[in-house]
Amino acid sequence: MKIREFKSELWLPRPVEEIFAFFSDAANLNAITPPWLHFRMATAAPIDMRVGTLIDYRLRVRGIPVSWTTRITVWEPPHLFVDEQLRGPYRLWRHRHEFESEGEATRVKDSVNYAVPFDFIAHGLLVKRDVRRIFAYREEQLRSLFLKE
Repeated sequence: MKIREFKSELWLPRPVEEIFAFFSDAANLNAITPPWLHFRMATAAPIDMRVGTLIDYRLRVRGIPVSWTTRITVWEPPHLFVDEQLRGPYRLWRHRHEFESEGEATRVKDSVNYAVPFDFIAHGLLVKRDVRRIFAYREEQLRSLFLKE
């Protein structure tokens, strides 16, 4: 299994506690997930975020309905959490969210390790581009939410 890595960083002019609180509310995923994925939360809100929390989603990947379940495997407020796919479109999906305080601002770092079925074809043709587009949309939405004042 070929494991790929995607990394991104974003600076937001808000305190780490505020940014982490936003990411701690799973309902906010709707605001930062691209509309073309037709994302919806299947787990009832509110969700108590901690190690072991399971979250179910429904979405469409290139028009195909997908059920996705993640588990929070690391929870260290307000600086770090990790979610890992238990069921979904990837063979592996481990998303590490880091939040570094820079005075009254926060550096948001994402690191995703992932693997896909038929990597030799699927990654180059579809998945690499999709992952980049999803995170670009996410960055645009976060900038819109936290840079508007």
